[in-house]
Order: sequence, then C-alpha cells, then structure tokens
Amino acid sequence: MQRSSTRPGRRWLLTATLLAACFSAAAAPTRYQIDPEHLSVGFLVDHVGYAKVLGMFLEGEGAYTFDEDTGELSDLQVVINTESVYTNHQKRDQHLRSPDFLNSAEFPRMAFMASSAEPSGERHYAIAGELELLGTRRPVSLQATWNKSGQYPFGGGLLRAAPYGMGVSLRGSFRRSEFGMSYGVDNGWVGDEVELIIEFEAHRQ
Repeated sequence: MQRSSTRPGRRWLLTATLLAACFSAAAAPTRYQIDPEHLSVGFLVDHVGYAKVLGMFLEGEGAYTFDEDTGELSDLQVVINTESVYTNHQKRDQHLRSPDFLNSAEFPRMAFMASSAEPSGERHYAIAGELELLGTRRPVSLQATWNKSGQYPFGGGLLRAAPYGMGVSLRGSFRRSEFGMSYGVDNGWVGDEVELIIEFEAHRQ
C-alpha cells in the first residue's frame, strides 16, 4: 500500500487553514438581491376620515449587503415603479399616477436608500435612510424584522444547489406633503401620513 506523502501535522495545518478560510468567507458581508416575485410594497392612507385606503405597488426591485454574524447592513436600495400603483379602483389609480400625486410620467421611480442599521432587539433593526419621491429626498426611518435565513426550499436542480434565502419585514411612515404631494391635505380629503409596508425575500449572491 502506498503511504501518503502528507504528514499528519501538515494535514492538520491544511485542514485548519481551509476551515479558517471557509469561516472567514461565511462571516464576511454578503450581497443579497431582492426577489421581485417575493417583494410586496403596500401603503395605507386615510380617506376623509372614514377609513384607510390600502394600496400597493406591483413592480419593484432592490439589493443590499448584510453580515449575518454582526448584523451589519450597508448599501440598501429598494426601487419602486410608481406607474405600477394599484388600489383595486381604476379611476383612483389613474388619479394617483397624475401630477396631483405620484406624477409617474415625470417621476417613474421612488426609492428607499440606507447605508446602515442599528439593532433595536433580537432580529430587529432601526434603519435610518432616505426616501426619494417626486425628485425630492427626505429622511425616513423604517423598522426592520429579520424573519428567517437559510437554504431556500425551491430553485435547486441537478446541477446547482438551491439559493440561500433571507426574509425581511419593513414598516414605517412619512408625510407626503414633505415631498410636495399636498393634494387633499388642507381640506382633509386625503391623509398626509402614509403608512409603508414592505415584505421581501432575497437571495444571497
């Protein structure tokens, strides 16, 4: 029988080096791409004080960098197609796309951007970022819940493994008048405060 030319001490050193390299790679900040098919962006706005209208945007995308070991977040961006606004009422949706509200023809996108997050509890974070709407940027804070991370149960095949996924819930609010969207504010027809709801799943790149 041919004996291995690698001594036990060298084999141990090689194994330790490989493990350290794997650990370093796993601990490093990782880029995540938000899955557009599992991105939901909703909003609630008061209507004449009777009830709140629940709407959503049907098209969006985003990405961010996150370190699971340290909880460090950077370079977060969620971009929404304003033309895709939907409230289950065709005439209202057309009005929301008009210059009175989103002015989608001139401003086809709105975006939330942030460069860091502060822990506010176990798997909870406060994200102080900026919202870009109607060409104006204002500070907006969102509360984030890191729901789950792990090997995704879908998307694998014979020649490739299923992606590593992460699920996040974001909540926050802003005053639309601060972005120049003042229609219906003074007469109380449409609420000024917009409650924002974002749910997404992202895949590690």
